Amino acid sequence: MGGHKKLKMAHLKSMMEDLGFKEVKTYIQSGNVVFSSDKNTGLSEIISKEIENRFGWKVPVLVKKAADISEILNNCPFEESKKIDAYFMLLAEPPKKEFVQEANKISVPNEEFIITSHCVYIYYATGAGNAKLSNNFFEKKLKVSATTRNYRTLAKLVELAQ
Repeated sequence: MGGHKKLKMAHLKSMMEDLGFKEVKTYIQSGNVVFSSDKNTGLSEIISKEIENRFGWKVPVLVKKAADISEILNNCPFEESKKIDAYFMLLAEPPKKEFVQEANKISVPNEEFIITSHCVYIYYATGAGNAKLSNNFFEKKLKVSATTRNYRTLAKLVELAQ
């Protein structure tokens, strides 16, 4: 959730519980929710629709299994010293090869990225604050929805899910 549409995590947690999700935990004010569910499909749509119904905002929702996030962290192609400062752009779906090929032609000083089917791994040598290769940039280039989190946040979400 971006900065313009503030949603208190307590309200989000309550909404998730009302939808029947179990073991609901939120983490920091950025829409991170850990939960369990008997359902395996359609969760993004269910949650997105309920946010729109309750709060009036149409927002994309990305749901990933803890095991998938753990695998993304474990498969980070950056060396350990970069990995802990890296960003992980989780993709809603695998991007088309031609879009990946076009994006891979881009080079920005002090910014490294590696695109996989589920994640764009990004390392900003001078910090993310003035980065050109942003979430919006890759969403437009790859034509898929995405959300970006840093290593610490993803590691904490995996920990909370256990």
